[in-house]
Amino acid sequence: MAVWTRAGKAGLLELLLRERWVRVAAELSGEALSLTAEPGGGEAAAALNGVVNGSAEAAAPGCVRRVRVVKAEAGGLGISIKGGRENRMPVLISRIFPGLAAERSGALRLGDAILAVNGVDLRDATHDQAVQALKRAGREVILEVKFMREVTPYIKKPSLVSDLPWEGAAPQSPSLSGSEDSGSPQHQGPRDRKVIPLKMCFAARNLSMPDLENRLIELHSPDSRNTLILRCKDTATAHSWFTALHANIAALLPQVLAELNAMLGTGGAAAGGREVKHIAWLAEQARLDGGRQQWRPVLMAVTEKDLLLYDGMPWTRDAWASPCHSYPLVATRLVHSGSGRRSPALGSELTFATRTGSRQGVEMHVFRVETHRDLSSWTRVLVQGCHAAAELIKEVSVGCTLGGQEVQLSIHYEGGFTICRGEPGGSVLFRYPYERLKMSADDGIRTLYLDFGGPEGELALDLHSCPKPIVFVLHTFLSAKVTRMGLLV
Repeated sequence: MAVWTRAGKAGLLELLLRERWVRVAAELSGEALSLTAEPGGGEAAAALNGVVNGSAEAAAPGCVRRVRVVKAEAGGLGISIKGGRENRMPVLISRIFPGLAAERSGALRLGDAILAVNGVDLRDATHDQAVQALKRAGREVILEVKFMREVTPYIKKPSLVSDLPWEGAAPQSPSLSGSEDSGSPQHQGPRDRKVIPLKMCFAARNLSMPDLENRLIELHSPDSRNTLILRCKDTATAHSWFTALHANIAALLPQVLAELNAMLGTGGAAAGGREVKHIAWLAEQARLDGGRQQWRPVLMAVTEKDLLLYDGMPWTRDAWASPCHSYPLVATRLVHSGSGRRSPALGSELTFATRTGSRQGVEMHVFRVETHRDLSSWTRVLVQGCHAAAELIKEVSVGCTLGGQEVQLSIHYEGGFTICRGEPGGSVLFRYPYERLKMSADDGIRTLYLDFGGPEGELALDLHSCPKPIVFVLHTFLSAKVTRMGLLV
């Protein structure tokens, strides 16, 4: 396995928490990512995405601002409001939804009081009247707003400890204490902080959330139940943080392999080909209704004999024994590896595909990796794994029918093809080395055709089921032999 150098890094980022961007101080160590809420962190957009409405003074309390927001074809304005006359409060912006019109304007903030919508005065409006005015506003909305710092306690601020779900994350402080404005950082009380262990996390980009600005980083939990979205100030910063996260996660893989193999007891010959050779997260292409496609996280493990796919990290024997898919390496081949269509976040998608011969036909999976190094690693692991499985298994046999007679076809990695009568100890009907094979084909349903150039002519073998597994095994045996002879590298 490749040797990875662990990176250390620290800086100010934004965290998507309860549909709000929260400013956090991030610190990356060899095994964990620590996130600490910054004072005033609920106003992350104003801090990292430029001043509000064009000037710093415009965001000051008491200053009335006119904000123009243009809604997209779908998605609406993208705000939630609280307050209203019946609550003895102004109409307040309590939530700004990421990626929608209000957030994209960069001119609104939590705690803004909405005074008017397209000229309709809302100073004395009820909550329902304000909702209806916003709904009737049309595609272009002119808001008169005023930031009111005194009402911000009314809007609950996200807490990293209570609001960031993450299995195995260690809260460093159970609650916030003290005022945001009291004292310098070194004199403040306990901070709202969480530590995310990186072991078997999945760092990705442009996977579960669109990232047209190339500023987002996704961190998926080992059980795949939780996703953490970080936003950086620019593309270069996002690339730097992603590279560091990815390198630190990869550096932990040798430790994960050692723990897995110890748990499975795969140190001896009795392990039955279960020794785990490689394991890592990647993205699999999934087809949705209507022909649409999307990428979803999937964990791939390669053992001595099998390729296994999981939805989450299998830390126990029972979980390991229950993969989503299990494919024999000897009946699997790598059919594509390289750059695919363009991607907004990565420049080009780095993909590879596998095809496996099964009783249901050919099963194909398309995977996406995050770096060229990942692509090279998976290409090498799969090709070498298939060839090693061929040498380990040596021989595959299948019962079939030839000319109305029950026979057994055996393909040996070294010895080639043998066709015997079906009864125990049946006599050999045909035996040919690989070099005598002139042609092979199948009908994709149940028949395998082999032609060795002998007097019997072409042999039509009825396998009683889809012939693809034996066809793929034959391909793997031949590929492994050619590679061993030095004719392929």
